[in-house]
Formats: sequence, structure tokens, C-alpha cells
Amino acid sequence: MNQTVNYPWFKKEDTDAFFALFQNNLANFVIIAVTMLGMGFPASIVFGKVIPGAAVAVMVGNLYYAYMANRLAKKEGRTDVTAMSYGISTPVMFVFLFGVTAPALALTNDPELAWKVAVAAAFLSGLIEALVSFTGNWVRKQIPRAAMLGALAGVALTFIAGEMLFNTFSIPVVGLVTLVIIIIGVIGKVAMPFNIPPTLFAIVIGTVLALTLGYQSADKVSEGLSNVGFYPILPSLAAFDGMSLLFTALVGLLAVILPITLYNAIETMNNVDAMAAAGDSYDVRECQAVDGVGTMLGAVFGGLFPTTIYIATVGSKEMGAGRGYSILNAGVFGLAAVTGVIAALSAVIPIAAVAPILVFVGLSMVGTAFQSNEAKYFPAVAIAMLPYFANYVMTRFNNSAGETVAGISEGIVPLGQGAMFTAIILGAITVFVIDREFVKAGLFALVAAGLSFAGFMHAPELAFNAAPQYSLGYLIVAGMFVYCAFQEASVKVTKRETVKQRVAS
Repeated sequence: MNQTVNYPWFKKEDTDAFFALFQNNLANFVIIAVTMLGMGFPASIVFGKVIPGAAVAVMVGNLYYAYMANRLAKKEGRTDVTAMSYGISTPVMFVFLFGVTAPALALTNDPELAWKVAVAAAFLSGLIEALVSFTGNWVRKQIPRAAMLGALAGVALTFIAGEMLFNTFSIPVVGLVTLVIIIIGVIGKVAMPFNIPPTLFAIVIGTVLALTLGYQSADKVSEGLSNVGFYPILPSLAAFDGMSLLFTALVGLLAVILPITLYNAIETMNNVDAMAAAGDSYDVRECQAVDGVGTMLGAVFGGLFPTTIYIATVGSKEMGAGRGYSILNAGVFGLAAVTGVIAALSAVIPIAAVAPILVFVGLSMVGTAFQSNEAKYFPAVAIAMLPYFANYVMTRFNNSAGETVAGISEGIVPLGQGAMFTAIILGAITVFVIDREFVKAGLFALVAAGLSFAGFMHAPELAFNAAPQYSLGYLIVAGMFVYCAFQEASVKVTKRETVKQRVAS
């Protein structure tokens, strides 16, 4: 029953929460722009289509979550309700950049076509998450947390922390100073001058150093400023044009899209749970649906990155924020995208000044993977991380990966193909072995055999009997688990009979 409450549109606590959310999304937008330009995508696509489309997703989600906060405040008669923090999912962003967009560009050699494929992938991801909202809780119960978080930690350690640490050291004077500011302020909890948020302070200092010491050229800044203008947010049929390739020549990308979308849905679920523990209980299914619809709308307008609720919402709750920071974030990013301010910031702010923030994000995700599980499951987390090392090597070398790494090991490329599936399955099998649930381990081995047979794992493309050696290997493993299950059952029967005999005697 709704109650009459004076839930404010904006309060002073929303200011700090806004800057915390703003810099998170800003870092993602800058990384997107710099990375895609570096891949060879023209500014017309990056700033004219991708950034505005991503902004649409951010705007829609933030405004809806502000509405949900107002609805919850009225329902419970409280004024201390905090809206959900929302934006582009950082780990999923890196997977879409290097696991979807880069391969699409390498295979098509056409930026326009590759963009359409990536937009189609994002639309499909949003649709899947919206559908998963009906069954998300069931899926979550079937996959052990150690397996899912371990797979995510693999992405975090390679594509986020690792890749961004490389970028940090690309300009040592800027990167090292920025990195240490993050360590002092975020990890050491030392207050920055004028109580500026550490990450924002790091970006400012890093940018000033780069400009002062000449690492950021005036020509590059001028080029970035020249991109400032008017970029209308217009819908397009790119997502539907790209579907034809996504389900034919590039169908192998589904091996990346499906599992990372599942992770994204579970990330939303976990963050909603964390917010409930902090005092604001939202409907998990509605939140997953909102994330999915937001991603699809972003794709319709040219964006190619799935969105999610941030765990930083708990921090906003601790700050005492309401709904105002979410509304302000939507407005600022909408304005920045339309005017090309993101283009200017991408040129002015060196990647070495932003990268350390994402190094911390990646390491935090790795730490969470271990902290969220009992010590006995640490081996499962660790083994689930490993396939993404192979995937990272593959992605960075693109089509030449096979020849480049053949001298190291012929197993690198097939291990990296469908890495998310492989990571989750190996992690899940390890968990079930630790818990001596051999039947469940066997079922996951059978799933792996099926995925390998169809080409979702250990194969360059979907095909009939795509990876026969791996399919056979997983089938043998499934048989081993059947044997282990019978052995376990036999031991239990023996123990029960021994106990009965002792009682009888």
C-alpha cells in the first residue's frame, strides 16, 4: 500500500554519489572510445553511433531505477531509499570489445559491418537477459558461485587488470602516479585534498601531468575538441542487419555472447541481493528485465555494450543518496554524448590516467571471487580463471594466434575458444568433486561434450562434430564420474551396514 512521503528529487548526499557513479561510467566511455579508435573504427561510428547509443542505455536505466526508488519509497513510507547505480558492465564491456567486436572486425575487415555485428550481439544479449529474468533464479542455483565468479575473475585478471596495467605503464610518469593515488585513496582510505573522490582526483592529476610533461600533444587535444558538435541520437536497423552475419559466418561469437550474458544477469542478481542486505529490497526479476531492455534500446540507437546494476550502489546507500544522483547521471551522459564532450574527454584524458582505476576494478573482482567462497573452493575459482589466459592470447593475436603460439602449446587456441563455457564447466566440475557430488559433475561433463560437439567450445566455429577429441574426452570424464558416484554410493552403504551391525551387537 502506497504511503504519502516527501521523497526528494535531489539532496546534497546525491552530489557525492553522482561523482562516484559518473567517474565509473566516464572511465568506461573513455576506454570504449580509445580502444575502438585504436582498432581502426572511424570517429563517425565511435562518436556518432556507439557513444550516443551507449548513452541511451545509461539514460533509460538510470531514469527507470530512479522511478523504482520513488515507488519503493512510497510503498514503504521511507525517504531514505537509494536508487540503483546503473551503467555499462565493465567486465562484459571488455568481453564485447575483445571477444566480439575485435574478432568481427578481423573477420570482416569492414568497420561498418563489424559495428553492425557487435550491435546485433548486444541486442541479442539484452533479449536473452530479459528472457532470463523469468528463470534467472533457477539458473543461478544450478551453477556454483565459485565457477561463475572464477570465470569472471579470469576476465578481470586478463582483459581488465592485466590489459589496463599494460596501459598504465605505457606512460610511466602518468600511470604510476595515478596508480599510487588509487592505492592510497581507494585501498588505503586516505582522504584526498578537498575530499575529492580518489578516482576523480587520480584522473585530474594524471591528465594535468600528461599535458604538462608533453605526453598528451596539443594536436591530439585539438583533434579531440574538433569532434565536439551535435550528434543526434537516432535509431537504426544496424542490429537487425548484423543478425544475418551473427547467425551465419560469425555464429561462433554466440559461444562468447551466451555465457557472458548469463554472467551479466547473475551479476545483477547478486547486486540486488547486496542492496537488499543494505536495506532497500528491489524485485530481482524486474531489474534483470530493465537491464535487458536498456541494452536492447541502446543497441537500437547504435550502442554495443550490455548494461547492469553496479555493486557501487551499496556505497551510494552508505553515502545517504536518494534518486537525484541517478537522474543527474542520466542527464549528464545524455548531454555529453549529444554534444561530443565524450570525444573531447577521450582525447584530453590519456588512457594511462584512466587505466589504473580499471586495474583496481579488475583486482577487486578477483578478490571478490575468492572472498565470496569458502577456502575449500579456491581450487575451483583458480581453475575457472585459467581459460581466459588462453583467450587473451588468442584475442590479442587475432587470426594469427595459431601460428604465433604453436611453439608454446597447441592447446592455447582451442582452450581459448569458448573460454567462458570452459571456465564455468571446469569450475563447476571442481566444486562438485570437492563436495563429492559426482552425478552433478558428470552432468556438467556431458554438457561440455555437447558444447564441444556443436563447436561452442574448443572449436573456431559452430559445426557438426566440431571438436571430436574434446567431445570424446569429456564423455570419458563423464564415465569416470559415473564410476566415482557408484563407488561413493557403495562406501555409504558399507558405512550404514557397519553402523547397523555395531548397533545390533
